[in-house]
Amino acid sequence: MTKWVGTAGLRVLMAAVVAGGVAMAPTTIPAQAALPAAGATTIAPLLNQVTPAVVNIAVLSQAPQADNPLLRDPFFRRFFNVPEQRARPQVSAGSGVIIDARRGYVVTNNHVVENAREIMVTLKDRRQIRAKLVGRDPATDIALLQIQADRLTALPMGDSDALQVGDFVVAIGNPFGLGQTVTSGIVSALGRGGLKPEGYEDYIQTDASINPGNSGGALVAFNGQLIGINTAIISPAGASAGIGFAVPVTIVRAVVDQLLEYGEVRRGRLGVAIQDLTPDLAESMNLLDIEGAVIAKVEPGSPADRAGMRSGDVVVAVDGRPVRSGTDLRNRIGLMRVGTPAQLTVLRDGRERTLNIRTAS
Repeated sequence: MTKWVGTAGLRVLMAAVVAGGVAMAPTTIPAQAALPAAGATTIAPLLNQVTPAVVNIAVLSQAPQADNPLLRDPFFRRFFNVPEQRARPQVSAGSGVIIDARRGYVVTNNHVVENAREIMVTLKDRRQIRAKLVGRDPATDIALLQIQADRLTALPMGDSDALQVGDFVVAIGNPFGLGQTVTSGIVSALGRGGLKPEGYEDYIQTDASINPGNSGGALVAFNGQLIGINTAIISPAGASAGIGFAVPVTIVRAVVDQLLEYGEVRRGRLGVAIQDLTPDLAESMNLLDIEGAVIAKVEPGSPADRAGMRSGDVVVAVDGRPVRSGTDLRNRIGLMRVGTPAQLTVLRDGRERTLNIRTAS
């Protein structure tokens, strides 16, 4: 049976969890990628520059206890001489990417660190540093850590909106707790969604091998820039089947900005119910060859209502950037800060209109 697998779910035994951090003034060493020359048979020069920015993460957490209400009753425990049960510590492995060398910020997946008691980061040069959780966002599965160390290398963020299917990429992470590993492939698809019942989805799909432990690792373009954070796979057996997914850096950047400012993501809303513009619906509305999101309902007194939006409007762009679907519109608005102004382009009665709107909490 095919299943959706978060790629950090591997337990490993790592003594590094109890190591201490290094309190030193950090310095910045940017990753300057060396592009492979025409006809080159190796990308080693590129990897020599970018791999120091990718780290291994060990997370110490508590194993969940059996939820038996009798075991929570002190009288029952004393009467039947049931010993006190303590949750056993467990260690799981994941990956992360240094995005700011000067301040020591590391991006990873939320599911890597969500139950963490202690987080240890291992650099490529084998230094082990205790990390602090800055904030996390379950809806996008992104978390931000901070470490204190010198001689760090950061990976610059690229432009995931410029990606095309067929672009070459490399995935760097810590599969199965083996240590830093590099795999390569291409961008297989863009804008993937509908893979999980909740959350904000706009995944980059790749056939670069991604396995348990790769979660939070880097998906890197051949220009040496970070374009995604590897997050999950679809697999019949829990291992790589050539269908992996990464959160694009456009989402990562928006989430990190809010985690740094608030420690959480405060999402804006329009106050509408939306649906995809399906082919059948487009035909009934005489909107063939159009992509967008249909406004099914407008909440009275909401930002959308105040901006003049109506049921039946088709949103085709936000701030000039085309909207592909209802999920796409939800992602765009949901990643805007509360109070952010936006310009929505809508089709109404066959005519294009521009609505100025400001998101609310």
